[in-house]
Amino acid sequence: MISNLAVLPIVIPLLSGIIAAFFHKKIILVRFFSKFMIIFNLLASVWIGFYIMENGSVILETGDWKAPYGIILVADQLSIILVITTNVIASLAVFYARSVLSERKEHYYFYTFFFLLISGVSGAFLTGDLFNLFVFYEVFLMASYALIVLGGEKIQLRESFKYVILNLFSSMLFVTTVAFLYSVVGTVNLAQIAERVQDVEQKGILTTIGILLFFVFASKAAIFPLYYWMPKSYIVPNPVVSALFGALLTKVGIYSILRVFSLIFVHEPMVQQLFLWLAGLSMIFGVIGALSTYNVKLIIVYNIIPAVGFMLMGIGLLSETGYAGAVYYLVHDMIIKAALFMLIGLIVYRAGTSDLRKMGGLLHRYPLLGWTFFISSLVLAGIPPFSGFIGKLLLLQAGFEKDQIMLVLIGLGSSLLILLSMIRIFIHAFWGEEQEVAAVSNKPAPSLAPSVILVLISVILGAGAEWFYPFVEDVSNMLADRDMYINSVLKE
Repeated sequence: MISNLAVLPIVIPLLSGIIAAFFHKKIILVRFFSKFMIIFNLLASVWIGFYIMENGSVILETGDWKAPYGIILVADQLSIILVITTNVIASLAVFYARSVLSERKEHYYFYTFFFLLISGVSGAFLTGDLFNLFVFYEVFLMASYALIVLGGEKIQLRESFKYVILNLFSSMLFVTTVAFLYSVVGTVNLAQIAERVQDVEQKGILTTIGILLFFVFASKAAIFPLYYWMPKSYIVPNPVVSALFGALLTKVGIYSILRVFSLIFVHEPMVQQLFLWLAGLSMIFGVIGALSTYNVKLIIVYNIIPAVGFMLMGIGLLSETGYAGAVYYLVHDMIIKAALFMLIGLIVYRAGTSDLRKMGGLLHRYPLLGWTFFISSLVLAGIPPFSGFIGKLLLLQAGFEKDQIMLVLIGLGSSLLILLSMIRIFIHAFWGEEQEVAAVSNKPAPSLAPSVILVLISVILGAGAEWFYPFVEDVSNMLADRDMYINSVLKE
């Protein structure tokens, strides 16, 4: 059946991870198998995407239990574009992994946990059920717990402790809030919740539930002030793990906010104002963090926070233009963050240090690396005609339409400071005289090709915006008209 297509992006990596576990000692075989299966999963996701573009959403009612009684998977325009983006990043990460992982780390079930991470992230994007959103969160979080300590270094174990503790707390709060919401509306199906919240007389209860859910998702997305756990946790793993975390995990939190609050809590003015305030504060404190450190890894991690602020701004504006900007910027940021984490891994390898003050002159020996990083910096900052500019233009336009002038000014200012933080890396690491530490290693370096491909995709997303924007516009129309989602799931 066509509806079974919706489960493929979840099942393919799940089964691949299980199979990889049985052959983890035959590392050459597992490498080949992992590359083949993740590309196969990407092609399957693209095929589903083309089908959805032509025929509309694909709804899978598992066990033939009709919505809202069974487990529902919803492959619509929003979820499938994020699944495809996830698999593009994952496919390139597999090829990058071979050049940055030692065989010892590969033997420790890296590919198994990698596939489980992709399965959990894809499931979170595809589920139409709030409780199963919690389940898929736990799947990718358990995989991330294993990946963050891969190698067993002391600093990894130390930073993973607070990462695990915070996520355990937010997971407990998540499942408790879902139970609380179920007691109010009698269902966990997102479409049916969206129907029934209109009839709830005690609006204060819904506001409380909305704030609790936002706290859960905001802690995953690293929104101000809940980002304190993230910077060190994201720099201690291997570069390929950092790339996966930076590109995917915080974005699942943003997606959850976008999906849940455009469907269920769309008429809560307190929640909307909260979004806009926290969006502005995330932009401000994120760039302050990026400018306050000389650690190149931390600079990239801190730049996740203002990007999350831009996406939250688009959600909080509650307009079609705002939703379009948030979705466009979300896809852009997933791709460019993966590229930047991979590039930083290569820069640190070549320089022999992550301290900017000890770098210099890398451009003389590695010009392709230098100019690739320079272009990626322009993409991240939103310089035209790159993808970051398209997303920010839509967001700023939506801000003007809603008379949020102060938020627009904060967005413009933070964009300039993001560019400044990235140019600092370029000037210190690549310009000037080559430092002695920069020439310490002549061993084969991590592959540059995956980063180059990701940067090229970002350039195409910007230069070819007229090709991609109509699809994003359809997504924003669906988000603005929640009846479209409700009717497609409940078949009313």
